[in-house]
Amino acid sequence: MPLEQAQVIVALGGDGFMLRTLHRHMALNKPVYGMKLGTVGFLMNQFRIEDLSERLARAQATTLKPLVMDAVSESGTSVTSLAFNEVSLLRQTKQAAHICVSLNGVVKIDELMCDGILVATSAGSTAYNLSAHGPILPLGADVLAMTPISPFRPRRWRGAILRAGTEVKFEVLDPYKRPVSATADSNEVRDVIEVTIRESRDKTVSLLFDPEHNLEDRILNEQFAY
Repeated sequence: MPLEQAQVIVALGGDGFMLRTLHRHMALNKPVYGMKLGTVGFLMNQFRIEDLSERLARAQATTLKPLVMDAVSESGTSVTSLAFNEVSLLRQTKQAAHICVSLNGVVKIDELMCDGILVATSAGSTAYNLSAHGPILPLGADVLAMTPISPFRPRRWRGAILRAGTEVKFEVLDPYKRPVSATADSNEVRDVIEVTIRESRDKTVSLLFDPEHNLEDRILNEQFAY
C-alpha cells in the first residue's frame, strides 16, 4: 500500500530510524507507531506483530513540535533544518569553540569557551542532552534545554531551561581559526558562523505509544534511573 493511503506508518528499527522516518514523511501528516529492532529505542514500542492491529487501536498519541535551525556558513550559504531531538554545535578542530549566546536578541554570554552547545526538546532531553549532563524535561512543559558541552568559561555555567518560544542565536567567534559545525538531528552544516534556533510554529508530528509504555511516563522514569 502506498504511504499516502495508509492511516498509520509503522517504523521498525531504533531511535535513529524513527527520526529519519519523521523527517522523511512529516509532510504526509500521518501518525507514526515505532517498534524497537535497533539498539536504542526510547521512541519505540516493544516489537511484537501478533496483535498489532489491536495495539494500534489502543495506542495513545503524543504530539511533538520540532526545532527549526537556520544556519549560515562562512561561504554565505543558508540552511534550514528541523530537529525533533536537538540542535547541537561542535568544534571541528582541536581548539575550543568560542560562541556568543543570545536570547530574543539580548546577549546573555559574550564568549562561551567550550567543545560545543546544544538546544534540546523535551523528547530529546533524554538523548544527547542527558549525556552532556543537561536536565530531563517533562513532556508538554513547553520548555527547552540549553546545555553546554565541556564548557571551560564561564566555568560555573551549566546551561539553562528556556521557554519554548525563545529564539536562540549562537554566533561563532573567530570561525576561521576555531571552526564549528551545527547539526539538527542528523543533518550537519560545516563551518557555520551563525545559528538561530526556534520552536516550529506550524509543524508537528504525532507518535503513537502503547498505553503502558507512553513517552511521558518514560521521560518521568528516566529521572529516577540510577
